[in-house]
Amino acid sequence: MMLWPAVWGRRFRLPTVGQTLSSVNLDISAIYSQLLTVAAPIGAARVSKRSCGVTNPRSCETTKSLTMSALAIALSLALAGALAAQVAGQANSGYKTPQQRQSVAAGLGSPERDATEKPGVLIREMMLQPGMTVADIGTGIGYMLPFLSRRVGTSGRVIAEDIYDDFLAAAKQRATNQKLQNVSFVKGTDTDCNLPEGQVDIVLALDVYHHFDYPEKMLATIHKALRADGRLVIVEYYKRESAMPNGKALTHIRLDMPDVIKEIEANHFHLIEEKEHIKDVQYMLILEKS
Repeated sequence: MMLWPAVWGRRFRLPTVGQTLSSVNLDISAIYSQLLTVAAPIGAARVSKRSCGVTNPRSCETTKSLTMSALAIALSLALAGALAAQVAGQANSGYKTPQQRQSVAAGLGSPERDATEKPGVLIREMMLQPGMTVADIGTGIGYMLPFLSRRVGTSGRVIAEDIYDDFLAAAKQRATNQKLQNVSFVKGTDTDCNLPEGQVDIVLALDVYHHFDYPEKMLATIHKALRADGRLVIVEYYKRESAMPNGKALTHIRLDMPDVIKEIEANHFHLIEEKEHIKDVQYMLILEKS
């Protein structure tokens, strides 16, 4: 039971809560060397003097080797678990229950949102054209659906995705109320947006990227869904005090813009444009497949 203090007292280069595997420069061989360095003295301590008597030195070495191997394997598994951990726990803590999501939905549907979100400007700047297929990832209650639907027209297509049934139900009702005939709906997961492969011209992630628990996996599925010349449009909050009321962005937002760009580009995308969407609050990134 004394293993963990001895182990975690060493300085392993594990990612912090605000980092993911792609944003951490991991040297696997170096990590393994560290594991063996830690395991060696612990393994030696676990071998009794009786088994290491001069009459049986080979048995002693075998026991030490097995103990060290077992410890190294255990530590490797612990390291892998840490790297695979969800990274958006803070941002998603207010979405766990239907009651919490109902409270969030009230804000998403606020009449004042048009003035703060500037959907008309967003539609123009993301270069959405009639006839295109656009996916709204994390659509929530479907706030953007009327704007997207009207822009792509009857020859275009809008795919609304979310991981929550209650949000999807609200989005479907919004589409029905506004008679949006070119909108379809898919339920995703926290690792897969379940979009049709190679059929999407633009994927929009509006105020959503910081909610990705597994960004590498989500980016892989987005990359797969986009056409060869398709684009990913990210609209996100800055990680700064002014971006959200009461400085909430400092804890709610996982990465600021430079690190978001690095993370996405590390997953087979290339930045072609960045711009400020709302001064000191939100920025827009437009990326293509690399």
